Amino acid sequence: MSLLGAHVSAAGGLRRAVERAESLGCEAMQIFTHNPLQWQGRSPSDSEIDAFRRALLACSVKKVVAHAPYLINLAGDEYVRKRSISAVIGEAELCYRLGVDALVLHPGSSKGGARQHALESLSDALEKILEATRESAVVFLLETMAGQGDVLGSAAEELEFVLDALDWDKRLGVCVDLCHVFGAGTDIRSEGGYNRMISSLERHFGLERVGCWHLSDNKGALGSRVDRHEHIGEGEIGIIPFGMLVSDERIPDAPMILETPKGGIGDEGNLALLRKLRGRM
Repeated sequence: MSLLGAHVSAAGGLRRAVERAESLGCEAMQIFTHNPLQWQGRSPSDSEIDAFRRALLACSVKKVVAHAPYLINLAGDEYVRKRSISAVIGEAELCYRLGVDALVLHPGSSKGGARQHALESLSDALEKILEATRESAVVFLLETMAGQGDVLGSAAEELEFVLDALDWDKRLGVCVDLCHVFGAGTDIRSEGGYNRMISSLERHFGLERVGCWHLSDNKGALGSRVDRHEHIGEGEIGIIPFGMLVSDERIPDAPMILETPKGGIGDEGNLALLRKLRGRM
């Protein structure tokens, strides 16, 4: 069964993120461990980490994922790439201490260079990260992207290349973002379109490699290569693929995380709609 949840704020302390998720009735949750526009945040104390873990044990959240900072670019120039590798290793070590299951990563950008070279740089960086964190159980999930500019990951073939280059390491997977998938040009607005997306994921990765789903509608048009998040059913995607996804028995118990706007109906309204769809389909 799908594990419905939301990205929740950790403002006021990591334990507060668990409290916010519990108040929403989340079965899964996503957090930033610190400000995503900074390379490194304040390291939480042992007591803060312990409070987070105890709060998780006492609540209904079954799986937790973290999202890496936006500054990270594992396919960038040498300076940015080295700093990104160090940042991801640090994030993974903190996730392990917190009991977080997976870390979502943007694949990065070629910054005007050759995409193949950028994909090889990304693969090499991930190999270094996997080696440095080999004692950890944290899984790294490459997010599907909408394809703005030189950003990698808008085509399944690119992410497949990376996973294959690393011999399908068991600690590598994919985070599928429906808003991004639609923006990149995959029409998922009908039952047939949704099933074609699932078939493509099965062919390129296998559904067991999809460790997280990001759920939001898109204000942008099909193939616009923009990711302008909107409430479920209020954008250009519509409600059909969301209802099919949350009730799809082929999908393993991976977190399905809302990344919709916080205003308007907010997380409460979007989660209520998804629960209704899960029970109806």
